[in-house]
Amino acid sequence: MKKIAFIGAGSLVFTKNLVRDLLTFPAFEDCTIALMDINPERLAFAKTAVDNLIAAGAYQAQVEATTDRAEALTGAHGVVCTILVGDLAIWRTDIEIPKKYGVDINIGDTRGPAGIFRFLRTVPVMLDICRDIERYCPEAIFLNYSNPMAMLVRAMQSESKVQVTGLCHSVQGTAAMLAGWIGAPMEEITYRCAGINHQAFYLDYKWKGKDAYPLIREAVAKRPEIYNEEQVRNEMFLHLDYYVTESSGHNSEYNAWFRKRPDLIEKYCTHGTGWNPGRYGEIITYAEKLRGNWHQQMEAWRDSPIDLQRGEEYASYIFNATIGDGTLFEFNGNVRNFGLIDNVPEGCCVEVPVLASRGGLSPIHVGALPDQLAVLVNTSARCEELAVQGALMGDPRCIFHAICFDPLTSAVLSLAEIKAMVDEMFAANQAWLPQFKQLS
Repeated sequence: MKKIAFIGAGSLVFTKNLVRDLLTFPAFEDCTIALMDINPERLAFAKTAVDNLIAAGAYQAQVEATTDRAEALTGAHGVVCTILVGDLAIWRTDIEIPKKYGVDINIGDTRGPAGIFRFLRTVPVMLDICRDIERYCPEAIFLNYSNPMAMLVRAMQSESKVQVTGLCHSVQGTAAMLAGWIGAPMEEITYRCAGINHQAFYLDYKWKGKDAYPLIREAVAKRPEIYNEEQVRNEMFLHLDYYVTESSGHNSEYNAWFRKRPDLIEKYCTHGTGWNPGRYGEIITYAEKLRGNWHQQMEAWRDSPIDLQRGEEYASYIFNATIGDGTLFEFNGNVRNFGLIDNVPEGCCVEVPVLASRGGLSPIHVGALPDQLAVLVNTSARCEELAVQGALMGDPRCIFHAICFDPLTSAVLSLAEIKAMVDEMFAANQAWLPQFKQLS
C-alpha cells in the first residue's frame, strides 16, 4: 500500500484535484492519503473533500489528517507541496512598496522584487520540509507546486538529497490553448518546450507532425478575439517568434516591454480578455475577495460536484510512473541545468522535458535556445541565481544586486532608488527573515 503526503493540504482546490487524479490509477486505489496543514480549519475542509471523493469513487483509500508534518511524512512514498508562507498583510508589501517607487506589479509570485521576497520568506520552510523528508521518507518523490518555483527548486536541489522537481500547469495548459486557436485536437499535437519556469517557450509545436506555428501566427494576426485574449504573450510571439508558456499577466512582469510606462500598461495590460490581463495588484485583489467570504468559498470548493475524470496535472502521472505501475511519463519539470540547455547558466533552475520511470526522474537534454530567447531567459535566470545565493548566505547585498538587474525594475528605477526600495522591503519583512542577521 502506497502513502502520499500532501503538505499544505489546505490549498483545497489543488488537493482535491490532485487526489482525484491519483485515485484514477489502479496502483493507488487503496493508498493512504496523508493530509497535513498548519491550519486545522482548512485541514478539516480538505479531509471532508477527500472523504467525499473516496466515497464517490468507491475507492479503498484511507485518509489521515494531521497538523504534524513528521507524522504525515513518515513512510511516505510520494510528497506533494502546495504551501504558502505569509499572510495578506505581508503579501501587500511585496506589491505596494515597489508600486510606491514606480514598479507596477500584477502578481509578483515568481521573480522580480515581489517574487524574490516571497522566495526569501518561503525557502527556510521548504528546506525544513526537505530535511524532514530525508529523515522520515528519504526515498520519496517530492513534487513542488509552491511559487516562486525556480528559486525554491534551485535551493532545494542544491541543499538536499531529496529527489524533487517543480511542476507548473502552464506548459500543458498553454499547449491546449494554442490547439484550440487553430482547431486541432490536443491528441494530434506534439511539442518540445524549454526555458525557465513561466518563461519556457515551445521550441517546436506540431500538428500531425507538421509545423503549426504558421497557423498560430495567422490566428493571432488576423483574429482580434484571439489577439485580445493574450495581448502580452501574443506581442511576444509576433516579435520573438516563439510562444511562451505562462499568462500575459505574469509575463508582463518578467521583461521591460509592457509595464514601465502608464501608456504601455494601458495599451497592453488593461484590456485583455484572458485570465490575469495584467492589472496592478491582481493577486491582492483576488486574496482580499477570498478573505471576505473565506468560509463560503471553502464550503463551495469542498461541496462542489464531484467529477471523477482525471485532469491534466502532471503529479498523478509522475507518481504512477515512479511508484505505481511503472508506465513511462514525459513531462516538463523544474530541475538544475547540468548539461540540459547549452546557453543558460550552468546549475540554474530550468524547465525542460523530464522522463519519469521506476528509475526516478531523468531530465532530457534540449540543446541551445534561439539567441533572442536565451538573452531574455539568461537575465531572469542570473537574477534568480543571485537571489538563491543571497538567501542561502543571508546576504542582503546579493538580494539587492538580484533586484538591480530585474528587467522591469531596472527599466523604471535608478540604482539608488532600487536600493531604497529593497531596504524598505527588508524592513517590512524583517520578522519573516531569520536567515538575515545584518540588513544593510
